[in-house]
Amino acid sequence: MARRRRFEVFSLAFLDVMSCGFGAVVLIFLIIEHSVSDSVHALDRDLLSEIRLLDYELDAGKPNLVDLEQRLEALRQRLGQTRQQRVAVVADAERKREELDDLEALTIASEESVEELKADVETRLREVERLRAIEEENAGRAPIFIEGEGDRQYLTGLFVGGTHILIALDASASMLDATLVNVIRRRNMPVERQLRSPKWQRAVRTVEWLAAQLPIDSVFQILLFNTEATSAFASPAWRDTTDADALADAIERIAGTAPSGGTSLENLFVAVGRMNPPPDNLFLIVDSLPTQGTSAPRSATVTGRQRMALFEDAAAQVPPQLPVNVILFPMEGDPSASAAYWSLAQNTGGAYLAPSEDWP
Repeated sequence: MARRRRFEVFSLAFLDVMSCGFGAVVLIFLIIEHSVSDSVHALDRDLLSEIRLLDYELDAGKPNLVDLEQRLEALRQRLGQTRQQRVAVVADAERKREELDDLEALTIASEESVEELKADVETRLREVERLRAIEEENAGRAPIFIEGEGDRQYLTGLFVGGTHILIALDASASMLDATLVNVIRRRNMPVERQLRSPKWQRAVRTVEWLAAQLPIDSVFQILLFNTEATSAFASPAWRDTTDADALADAIERIAGTAPSGGTSLENLFVAVGRMNPPPDNLFLIVDSLPTQGTSAPRSATVTGRQRMALFEDAAAQVPPQLPVNVILFPMEGDPSASAAYWSLAQNTGGAYLAPSEDWP
């Protein structure tokens, strides 16, 4: 009988062991792979749902995005406009603040000016009261009566005073009208129409107005001047203001004299310097600068510069200490006359008046 072979654990073949191990690994692999696949498929379905939801929301949100972008751009534009408006408002506020500062300064200056004006008004009121007292004292003694003479005297500032008062009236051709063209036209008209010239009539009324202001205790004289200076009376002697008949005759003689010729202011002042006794107050009624000196000009025309030189020569002949009160009826084409006669009045201590057309 054959011997039995003895079985031992470690008698298994190596190949058998490896086969068993490999089979176990394959079995484990199959189990694990199946589990992971199920998990991945489940995860993929969730992600896919999420992705589809996001795609849907993205598609649905695209129109809203365009609208939001447009609204954002509109807001940016409004923001820019608002910034510009804010800058403009700030600039306007600064300007108004500066204007307010200027107005405050002007208000302060105006208040100071008002105080000065009040003081000036009080001074003038006192002067008016003084002049009224003088007028009341001389009431009823004036050589002629002009309605409203007192008020007009206060308004003009021409107070007729002095002991020897001279009235000088320009009787040259320029006194026919205020314009050169009309002066030439009226110069060729009949004498009756020349005498009715509104400018000449106004000059005659001015002489009457001055005569009405003459103090009762003074003497006076009226000179007419063009190229020469002549008295409106029968003689160049001083006349008493109480001689109403002589004054009326002189006014009538002036009203009947037609203006003619050129203007020599120098001859007037030379004649004034020869008066004895000399005047202590002169009222000059004139309309323009002189056109000649002591003699006739060499040419038919005189330039503005030459007329100014003639005026300066005449002003040098004004007697010392004689106030020259100028009543100017402005003439067209003679812009320097106003400044020149104003300067003459100021330098001699007189008054200057360029009255309106309805004065006196």
